[in-house]
Amino acid sequence: MTPSGRRSASRGRWELAPGDAESVLAEARKAFFVMAGVLAVLWILQIANWADHYQITLNYGIRPRDISSLPNVFTAPFLHFSWAHIEGNSGPLFIFGFLAAYRGVRKFILVTILVVLTSGLTAWLAEPANTVGAGASGVVFGYFGYIMVRGFFDRHMIDVAIGAIMALCFAYQFTVLLPKAGIGWQAHIGGLAGGVLAGWIFRERRPKATAKPDPVTGIAGLNTSGTQPGMIRKPADPGGPSS
Repeated sequence: MTPSGRRSASRGRWELAPGDAESVLAEARKAFFVMAGVLAVLWILQIANWADHYQITLNYGIRPRDISSLPNVFTAPFLHFSWAHIEGNSGPLFIFGFLAAYRGVRKFILVTILVVLTSGLTAWLAEPANTVGAGASGVVFGYFGYIMVRGFFDRHMIDVAIGAIMALCFAYQFTVLLPKAGIGWQAHIGGLAGGVLAGWIFRERRPKATAKPDPVTGIAGLNTSGTQPGMIRKPADPGGPSS
């Protein structure tokens, strides 16, 4: 309580949970089905890709600094080079994608677009020439980065805890951020950076604190003029008698 009255929720206040349990559960159900659908699409494409001897990946993967392949930044995350490749990406993609989406599928779509762009463009700019890049790992790192920082930007304690747990459980993932032949580490770094950026861009905007009327006087501020609450003292007439 300050002299100017009580304040409403401020931007700096931390919250334990991101919303009521019913709405969070509803969004979590949506997130589950969304990620299940994404994985289904990836595996259907993998079957078709394998049957075509991975020509789909070669045609729609990212070819660094080739202008004609620039639109492929949107198709490359859906394609893989082998069964082991898609198997290695499927688990982390589902886990991180679900955790990124359970707070709202609409925001999750925007986050996904951003990390696809940052991951794909980084690969297009920085990967070696005469190679083809594909796979969902850049998006996985994007979700990973988003989950780790979302709680701090949104000031939600549960999301901070989730980010810390995921960082500890999947700390080994950071090893593939280091330069290594045969691994698209550039896309991983671009995705991770995009996820952190998404956490800041799509953070919750809370209203500024506002002063509320004092519950006793009915007006904002202290009553120090000696008048009754809500009244204004009339100034004395300069020409009239003084009291």
